[in-house]
Amino acid sequence: MIIRNVFAGERAEEQAHDGNGLVEVYRAMTSSDFVCPWNFVAYAVLPPSATIGLHRHEDEEELFFVLEGEGLVTIDEEQQRVVKGDLILTPLGGTHGMINNSSQNMALLVIEVRRAK
Repeated sequence: MIIRNVFAGERAEEQAHDGNGLVEVYRAMTSSDFVCPWNFVAYAVLPPSATIGLHRHEDEEELFFVLEGEGLVTIDEEQQRVVKGDLILTPLGGTHGMINNSSQNMALLVIEVRRAK
């Protein structure tokens, strides 16, 4: 059994995929914690005006769960507003990115899973 506090994990402030501003990221679990092909589970906070730059994963899917705040997500050139409670699944090989265009922090649970081989 693994029980881990998200905020006790590795914390970093990073420019996410060449986006604007710094995103606060807590990596709660990484691939070494899993038997199945999961890459990581993280808690991320995008402050106002921060972005996760447009990027693509050829061998991974990502699931974003909006815990707080709101913003815009772009998947394969389609942009849509997302709010607290929304789940966003980025398709394998799809181009995606996110913008916090609000005046409040946007908090996300991010799960990335590799394609089974």
